[in-house]
Amino acid sequence: MTSEERRVIFASSLGTVFEWYDFYLYGSLAASIAKAFFSGVNPAAGFIFTLLAFAAGFAVRPFGALLFGRLGDLVGRKYTFLVTILIMGSSTFIVGLLPTYAQIGIAAPVILIALRLLQGLALGGEYGGAATYVAEHAPHNKRGLWTSWIQTTATLGLFLSLVVILACRSWIPADGFDSWGWRVPFLLSIVLLAISVWIRLKLAESPLFIKMSQEGTLSKAPLTESFAHWGNAKIVLLALFGLTAGQAVVWYTGQFYALFFLTQTLKVDGQAANLMIAASLAIGTPFFIVFGSLSDRIGRKPIIMAGCLLAVVTYFPIFKAITHYANPALEAAGISSPVVVTADPKECSFQFNPVGTATFTASCDIAKAALVKGGIPYSNEAAPAGTIAQIKVGNTVVPSYDGTAPGAAQKAPVFAKSISEALSSAGYPAKADPNRINYVMVTLLLLVLVIYVTLVYAPIAAMLVELFPTRIRYTSMSLPYHIGNGWFGGFLPATAFAIVAATGNIYDGLWYPIIVAAATFIIGVLFIRETKDVDIT
Repeated sequence: MTSEERRVIFASSLGTVFEWYDFYLYGSLAASIAKAFFSGVNPAAGFIFTLLAFAAGFAVRPFGALLFGRLGDLVGRKYTFLVTILIMGSSTFIVGLLPTYAQIGIAAPVILIALRLLQGLALGGEYGGAATYVAEHAPHNKRGLWTSWIQTTATLGLFLSLVVILACRSWIPADGFDSWGWRVPFLLSIVLLAISVWIRLKLAESPLFIKMSQEGTLSKAPLTESFAHWGNAKIVLLALFGLTAGQAVVWYTGQFYALFFLTQTLKVDGQAANLMIAASLAIGTPFFIVFGSLSDRIGRKPIIMAGCLLAVVTYFPIFKAITHYANPALEAAGISSPVVVTADPKECSFQFNPVGTATFTASCDIAKAALVKGGIPYSNEAAPAGTIAQIKVGNTVVPSYDGTAPGAAQKAPVFAKSISEALSSAGYPAKADPNRINYVMVTLLLLVLVIYVTLVYAPIAAMLVELFPTRIRYTSMSLPYHIGNGWFGGFLPATAFAIVAATGNIYDGLWYPIIVAAATFIIGVLFIRETKDVDIT
């Protein structure tokens, strides 16, 4: 490998590390952001809105893929992903300066969501450019290895964000971090942006793009060629449902949902959870290179399909084991003193409100919201119509209340105190006991989830590049990748959180990634062809 080739991989990978660092700060600091920008609603709703604002950035990623994918096929790979990183970095820096809800009211979350949308658009154009650029420089028999370095960047970006956050939490007092210290990692992104732009300016254009430009064979309508012609559009659909959808849910379950599960459901201290996630990422990240290189020898398809199948088969036992080792008191209390919500099913809402306009005041919704906020598993039992909901904790019964009835405001603190005392008496912990957490076992289980991520993600860039012709490659591969990762993956935390709130089973959120991964496995096995021997020129 020449020095120029090493620079291509390093610059593309390093720039993407910074992009993912920017993007993941929001997810890692969701609790602090909820307090700063969504303080006008109750904490449970605020956390859901924060997740949805996070998801808003993912929602627009396919549109960024169309916009920047088209530019990449028209004007070049290098200059397109220079633009994307400028947009991404600038938006992230501004988040660090944005006034809170308490300072400017509703304008604060509106501006925040607008910045998330800009970041999502930029990231929609980033990945396709980096993957295409590296693959078009790579030797025929090393595309999996070369592009796998890009695949490490998402995990390394998350790892870097966690390290910076942990450093800030260590140096800044807890009250200071919640009020202003969470902004520091966002503000530091301006330094990362400057370094990334400087490195990328030194790169030359892709040799295959230069060749097409000289020969006059560039596509004049990449969107039409990619999606209006059935021959290529069919491959786009297969790439989405037979590759990227399953890859996305395995990725986000293994890294983001695992963190949310630890902190929000099991009530593990945020710093301890971040340290265990960071440790599993540090150990597991080299496997991206291992499986990327292996895909050059045995193929991309079997490795990706293996990751999806393993996730389908093992997610439930893995997350139950995480509960056992991270919060054994919660597990024991759930067995000895099960919680049951008895309510009229007709008054129980599905508490998923993406625009923040609905209020959940029925006694059933109030009861369930209180339990979900505490990370308490429960089962549901139907009651006659018109019955006020009640929570049964072991042998103790706590009645809920109608949030629209006179005196509801006075009943709220009484209800909260009663349910807290009942749960405490039954052995339900307010948070995970640090002295009872088996840090080694939890980290090993998280590592298994990261290994699944490396299986599905390491070969995906090379395979997507190899599925499409050079003249429309940037556009064609970007859309299925970002619909898969932006929509199927990006909405996973909010969707899983809402499912758990509805059913009461803390593991039911896993049905979403399991069903999607299973569908991808079936479609991929039956309809996706192997691509490792394709000549991309």
